[in-house]
Amino acid sequence: MAKVGFYKDENVVPLEMHKVRIVQKLTLPPLEQRLACIQGAGYNTFLLQNADVFLDMLTDSGVNAMSDQQQAAMMVADDSYAGSSTFTRLAAKLRDIFGMQHFLPAHQGRACEHILAKVFVAPGSVVPMNYHFTTTKAHITVQGGIVEELVVAEGLAVTSAEPFKGNMDCERLADCIQRYTPGKIAFVRVEAGTNLIGGQPFSLQNLRDVREVCDRFGVMLVMDASLLADNLHFVKTREEACRDMSIRDITRAMADCCDILYFSARKLGCARGGGICIRSEAHYRAMRGLVPLFEGFLTYGGMSVREMEAMTVGLEETMDADVISQGPQFIGFMVDELVKRGVPVITPAGGLGCHIDAMRFVDHIPQTQYPAGALAAALYIAGGIRGMERGTLSEQRAPDGSEPLASMELVRLALPRRVFTLSQVLFAVDRLEWLYKHRRLIGGLEWSEEPEILRFFFYGRLTPKGGWSEKLAHQFRKDFGDCL
Repeated sequence: MAKVGFYKDENVVPLEMHKVRIVQKLTLPPLEQRLACIQGAGYNTFLLQNADVFLDMLTDSGVNAMSDQQQAAMMVADDSYAGSSTFTRLAAKLRDIFGMQHFLPAHQGRACEHILAKVFVAPGSVVPMNYHFTTTKAHITVQGGIVEELVVAEGLAVTSAEPFKGNMDCERLADCIQRYTPGKIAFVRVEAGTNLIGGQPFSLQNLRDVREVCDRFGVMLVMDASLLADNLHFVKTREEACRDMSIRDITRAMADCCDILYFSARKLGCARGGGICIRSEAHYRAMRGLVPLFEGFLTYGGMSVREMEAMTVGLEETMDADVISQGPQFIGFMVDELVKRGVPVITPAGGLGCHIDAMRFVDHIPQTQYPAGALAAALYIAGGIRGMERGTLSEQRAPDGSEPLASMELVRLALPRRVFTLSQVLFAVDRLEWLYKHRRLIGGLEWSEEPEILRFFFYGRLTPKGGWSEKLAHQFRKDFGDCL
């Protein structure tokens, strides 16, 4: 990474190592329109129309900025149905970076999870992991499998100085494997950048330790590499033994620990697609037949060839420390600014986005009334900012209809790579500071329409308890006058 200094330390801010050449106009709707929009969306930020959103921090998935080289590469795509040279280039790039011989394309990350679960998960089988992701858990449980979460204790600490809160507890992993009869462990899964607990990374050493446990018991190790870029940055900057390693060398060292690696290119590679990299030919053959059945032919897997060309370039750009550092640096800046203002956030800053701790922000709202969902709705009212609830709303009910409460109640404010400016980040910080001052005006939510599966994704709708949204809007107008 380039080391750039400022004359005065207090002026140090993340420095963009790129320039902007294409812009998209944004509109900040007036307060009254924002209130009407969130009411119309049933207080579910997924149901907001993007035209009514000022800063879309819902996700980084599929909305990262492409480079000029990615755009140029799209013009040389080979759209042959079979035997496409575009696929050949992509597969060769993946072999070069990850060192795995076999590649299966899929239209995005959850499609990869679907194939893995269909092949390796059976009723009663177990998948130990550092922490689950919503779609991952859904695919495993639909097949009758069980998820065991084995993140280190620090992973669930909201405020911490631990640099690798996404590490897996290897002692618990060994105990878990031994608890189940032989053959019951489908595979061990590690997520590079634990999405639901603040985008927290794991270390290369921890991954090697997990590999040792898997070897000891003859278990397959699978890595979800969707957020690998951020994890690579943290390994490079936080893990002393890796300071002198290149990003490419760290990537290969991580891949060498795994039997299978899958990813969403909507995150890794800044394109739209995904794929599974596989070391064993037997595993490749076991999964291969499901690609044409569910995705598309083996040389496109449901992806546009133009996106595949962009992905090939984007994967190579991920090996550039300057490219992958901006996201974590912007997130770190936002976290630091909020900490200065007393706003409760997950620390240390992780990848993907800034994560607001709703359990402390609105500690007067019971978890059964979805505090993170309420806070996400309130932030849209306050600033037209769309974040994502990552708490109990994002979980699923147990088979008996009971509702397990999430380990954390977070509002994720994603910072897609090379999309937002620092002034926009500071606008979000300002609105959060105001909202924290008036947090007692925010109330809970209750379901008015609740889907059975992935309820926060679908047309799930909620209503505010006690009419708090109108009270919050009234206070905003009082404090900001005729300002948006």
